[in-house]
Amino acid sequence: MQKDLVCLYDLTSADFDFIFERAADLKARHKRAELYHPLRGKTLGMIFEKPSTRTRVSFEAGMFQLGGHAMYLRWTDTQLGRGESIYDTAKVLSRYLDAIMIRTFAQSTVEELARDADVPVINGLTDTYHPCQILADLLTVIESRGSVSGMKAVYIGDGNNVAHSWINAAMRLSFDLILACPSGHEPDNSVIERACREAATRISVVSDPFEAVRDADVISTDTWVSMGQEKQYRERIKAFSGFQVNERLVAASKKDVMVMHCLPAHRGEEITDGVMDGPNSAIFDQAENRLHVQKAILEILMGNTAR
Repeated sequence: MQKDLVCLYDLTSADFDFIFERAADLKARHKRAELYHPLRGKTLGMIFEKPSTRTRVSFEAGMFQLGGHAMYLRWTDTQLGRGESIYDTAKVLSRYLDAIMIRTFAQSTVEELARDADVPVINGLTDTYHPCQILADLLTVIESRGSVSGMKAVYIGDGNNVAHSWINAAMRLSFDLILACPSGHEPDNSVIERACREAATRISVVSDPFEAVRDADVISTDTWVSMGQEKQYRERIKAFSGFQVNERLVAASKKDVMVMHCLPAHRGEEITDGVMDGPNSAIFDQAENRLHVQKAILEILMGNTAR
């Protein structure tokens, strides 16, 4: 792997395989309550411009389980909140820390931090990409199906950071991806154009969710109103009418289709209780796998784990 995890597009298929291999091993060790401390004495700084449940808890718990320490840094409690440059922050934190995880709004912030920092930088989420989430989702598929090769994955809803990361993963791995999004809420043109150039036969965007889920192995969705979009609530609820992942939509797919949601969910909006808590749901499995995938990333980037 490269020094940083900024975007899944930067990974090779071999990088994906190595992350999944290490995550599976670390998960097995965790289930056996086996102590394994390859990051003893190392510190991860966690910068949060956006609040979080899963990202903070999984990274902090993961560092503890690997023998290291995680330090929570709220954006407004640092000099970043008072206008200090990314460059100056990156150079100083590189003298104190062994790696930095950042959850922020602009992808350019992560890219600038990674460019200026002398230690690994991990993208915990931006408005453009959510790489750790999709790695956890794919690990969940592998645990169930044995492989992602040849599967049909469907993403329903907003063409957001989760959709973009699904696209980047499909460009690197051999599975088909269909995204069903309402008009005006498709993925970013630059992401789609790159996908069309590099994987046009395997990635497509449609407007009919029922058409999309036919013969799907995985159905994934996300909230219709993300952080920072609260003022658009009514407009978005109206626009996404018909794109709910409900019992009728799931019934139009394979009997054993896996349903995923990156959480937090707005139950009754983008997904129903019956689907979320139903037999096809892998939602809490994928949430758990954030811990194990991120431990693998931390071990690889901070511990110099050799492939």
